[in-house]
Amino acid sequence: VKDRIGLAMIQVAEKTGQLKAGGTVVESTSGNTGIALAMVAATRGYRCILTMPDTMSIERRQLLSLYGAEVVLTPGAEGMKGALAKAQEIVDNTEGAFMAQQFDNPANPEIHRKTTAQEVWSATNGNLDAFVCGVGTGGTISGVADVIKKRKAEVKIIAVEPSESPVISGGRHSPHKIQGIGAGFIPANLDIDLLDGVEQVSTEQAFAMRKRLIQEEGILAGISSGASVFAALEVAKELGPGKLVVTMIHDTGERYLSMD
Repeated sequence: VKDRIGLAMIQVAEKTGQLKAGGTVVESTSGNTGIALAMVAATRGYRCILTMPDTMSIERRQLLSLYGAEVVLTPGAEGMKGALAKAQEIVDNTEGAFMAQQFDNPANPEIHRKTTAQEVWSATNGNLDAFVCGVGTGGTISGVADVIKKRKAEVKIIAVEPSESPVISGGRHSPHKIQGIGAGFIPANLDIDLLDGVEQVSTEQAFAMRKRLIQEEGILAGISSGASVFAALEVAKELGPGKLVVTMIHDTGERYLSMD
């Protein structure tokens, strides 16, 4: 899902003049949005500088470097807030720099309104009863929920966050290993008013479900996908038989092999 927002944010920046030929794309990332931005920047000839916590998987760093991006690591203890601060520092000192700001950029949820939401509706013929989604930037769940709720208000929209860092639920941030969700703050792109509930999933539960997906279903999913599927099953139990619950497999497991 991050590939589409990476392209969308750059396209909007080009149209509005925020990003010009020879410019530099800068972003803080836990990995996947950065990979998308690096890929798009490579095809369009932009320099790309990405900041990320040093606790993120080595595979993600390797992919970023392969795409030609410059990777600046920040202390893992500072989380995404530390990476954000470093990205802003780089933008302030780099001529022609554009920061994608995935947590705030309206192009993020907008592309999900135009694409992901339509795909979910089409795939289910509008018969879904719940949409369960991990929250990183909030773009996917907000974009999809905005469209689905207008068409079928009774659909339950359930956010997924790490139990170790239950910020959406009103708790405090603490370290966790579910990369891609649980940034430690509530992003501007997350429309809280669209949520009907929040499921908390522990790192242990996410890893265990990821392993089940691989070994029982043949789906080589990432860690946050394990969290989302675990949460979706919990929601399905609560709703009872005959209900259709939709969730997202956010990325693939090759990006986390070093963490197993």
